[in-house]
Amino acid sequence: MGKVSIYLNFMGNTEEAFNFYKKVFKSEFAAPLMRLGDMPSQEGMPPLSEKELKSVMHVSMPILGGVHIMGTDMLESMGHKLIEGNNVTINLEPDSKEETDRLFADLAKDGSDIAELRQEFWGYWGCCKDKFGVRWMFNFANQNQ
Repeated sequence: MGKVSIYLNFMGNTEEAFNFYKKVFKSEFAAPLMRLGDMPSQEGMPPLSEKELKSVMHVSMPILGGVHIMGTDMLESMGHKLIEGNNVTINLEPDSKEETDRLFADLAKDGSDIAELRQEFWGYWGCCKDKFGVRWMFNFANQNQ
């Protein structure tokens, strides 16, 4: 069954924020926190500083009613700037690659800030802002996991 979660962006304090949320929601991380230094090297990716390698790449935690919040640290060196509007994204995890393609096509139509769907090391991923300014992320996990 597909899932929906809320993705939060932070400027270097994701771990602090999620430790706070753990206390508030009396919850635990869904999986070990992933750091940028844990990521396999990607072709064309610029080198990261020691501080950036320790930054949070991904964290997930259940809060209420089956909803998960997820988070990541944005990187100034990559031109990321945190502003209201880019700090929250609705993450969709459809049941199939075909449904992922369909939802992306419909939501990205007449939208902006599009990262086309593509295969990443964790699965099929993409992101867009719809014509109403709502940010959507798409994740269809690799099936061999």
